Amino acid sequence: MRGDERRDQIAANIERVEGRIATACAAAGRERSDVTVVAVTKTFPVEDVIHLHALGVRDVGENRDQDASRKVDACRAAGVTDLVWHFVGQVQRNKAATVTAYADMVHSVDRLRLVSALQKGATASGRKVTCLVQVDLRDVPVDDGRGGAAPPDVDEIAAALAGSDALVLGGLMAVAPLDGDPASADRAFARLSELSRQLRSTHPSASVVSAGMSGDLEQAVAHGATHLRIGSALLGSRPALG
Repeated sequence: MRGDERRDQIAANIERVEGRIATACAAAGRERSDVTVVAVTKTFPVEDVIHLHALGVRDVGENRDQDASRKVDACRAAGVTDLVWHFVGQVQRNKAATVTAYADMVHSVDRLRLVSALQKGATASGRKVTCLVQVDLRDVPVDDGRGGAAPPDVDEIAAALAGSDALVLGGLMAVAPLDGDPASADRAFARLSELSRQLRSTHPSASVVSAGMSGDLEQAVAHGATHLRIGSALLGSRPALG
């Protein structure tokens, strides 16, 4: 597909997603400006990131450090320097230093040992990095690589982030059950909303709620999501990982 055709395709997708978000915000009595779209570009080429930027998107999410680092460098080389980079995948402790060198927000902090590694990396880079505590909302946790802290552990991880001089406690992140049931997503996001309310009672500035993807953004908006992680609805079916 030629570059102009791909850009037109992405522009049409953005328009559809914006329509869905506007409808969801109206139904929830919220302002559209309350919700940030993070375009998740994992497995897509850097050219798509540049198209998104040209079309007004400023928040981009990646989940693999090697791919993210390469795209950040390529965007900067192309003169695209005003993107906000979100790391939305699981962070390996040995990758914390490289992630904190470019990520403005890390969505997936789910253990205390990772806080220490991110703190060390951010300090070495001389940067302040906003971090979200990822919560596992499933009734029965499963070790399937999705990550997430158990709800009772959220306060301890949040306190560690809040006490760091190189990290900023931003709020919470969660992934709804991947069963395709809107009711499951609704229950999960309602629980996340309650956990966010509890967190803000002790950390008032931790107002970010990262929830909702292409298939469940309406439920996420209804329950107060401030950041939507949207991939396929913006960019189409994902290319195979290399």
